[in-house]
Amino acid sequence: MGKHIVILGGGTAGTMAANRLCRTHREGEVRITVVDQDGDHLYQPGLLFVPFGAARPDRLVRSRPRQLHPAVDYKQAPVERVGLDTRTVRLGGGITLGYDVLVVATGARLLPEETEGLTGDGWGEKVLTFYDLPGAERLRAALERFEGGRIVVDVADLPVKCPVAPLEFAFLADWYFRRRGIRDRVRLTHATPLDGAFTKPVAARTLGGLLERKGIELVTEFTLGEVDGAGGRMVSYDGRELSFDLAVVVPLHGGAAYVGRSEGLGDELDFVPVDPHTLQHPGHPEVFAIGDAAGLPASKAGSVAHFEGETLVRNIGRFLTGRPLDASYDGHANCFVETGFHKALLIDFNYETEPLPGHFPAAVGLPLLKESYANHLGKLAFERFYWHGLLPGREPAGIGSAMPERGKKHLPA
Repeated sequence: MGKHIVILGGGTAGTMAANRLCRTHREGEVRITVVDQDGDHLYQPGLLFVPFGAARPDRLVRSRPRQLHPAVDYKQAPVERVGLDTRTVRLGGGITLGYDVLVVATGARLLPEETEGLTGDGWGEKVLTFYDLPGAERLRAALERFEGGRIVVDVADLPVKCPVAPLEFAFLADWYFRRRGIRDRVRLTHATPLDGAFTKPVAARTLGGLLERKGIELVTEFTLGEVDGAGGRMVSYDGRELSFDLAVVVPLHGGAAYVGRSEGLGDELDFVPVDPHTLQHPGHPEVFAIGDAAGLPASKAGSVAHFEGETLVRNIGRFLTGRPLDASYDGHANCFVETGFHKALLIDFNYETEPLPGHFPAAVGLPLLKESYANHLGKLAFERFYWHGLLPGREPAGIGSAMPERGKKHLPA
């Protein structure tokens, strides 16, 4: 039997990693086991569209094991803890797995209970989130009932999954209420702990300008400390308050709970620290992390998991054969930002290079940092590509893991 690779998490990152490993190793070289606590694979980018009636919830969920290569052994069970010294994983039901390589891909979990009052009065009624499927469905009903007042879209704190999604929600809400003919009765506010609309200056100016043109108020450096659902108030840690009639909150995020129960595996937020270029755990060379579970200075987005996957699979092969690891992951991320009115803009960046204008993936391609119908079509087409291209581990032609420099326009400081 070959070396045993255990992947914890069968979401985007774990499924892509498992399927890529099957494609790059001959039968018998390795055994691959994927563990997850449930059998539903959710297309998370679709959650954004559910509140606006633009996506059907039942079409966002498919069988988790059916997305995996037939050679992968899938186990549905909760993870209790990882024993780093013994190289074992303890699962619910008394199951113990030994591993030669461990890949942590259990993503990020929502922690609304960590913010005072957030899950109190009004939670699920006038205080909602679209970051899980039940919340997105409840928010759809709330928007349909909404006839006027103030809506605050708030990011409690960072890091969060898909950092542009709260902005996209605000843009789509503007469009939604214009189509309903009541935009003049709706005050839209986007509150963020950042000092601008985005983490990088050029993109922050572009996205901030879009908010202003659409009449969406931007409140910066607002880190959520308390929610008073009954009184319709949000309170920042610095004492500032925002009143609301409907609150759309992106709650605090943390890593999987078992990470905190596994001594030496995670950080204070239960994310797994890894080398930013090799994805290897600093204290345990047989452990890697990918996707939202990884404690990296990169966006927690599906594109990041895809680009990380190339380096991860290569480095697992190198580790198993005793060769030096490849430090090639550069933090590459790209995101379609839906802006309403059948338009979207595209951003592409990495650890060193912020989102810039130009085109992707080369001088001829989709426009960067510019609204276009072509980008909107790209956003919509991505769902099919996700299920039939990315998850099976196929590589899109002309789009590698390294961020392309061609086509970008570097701006003076």
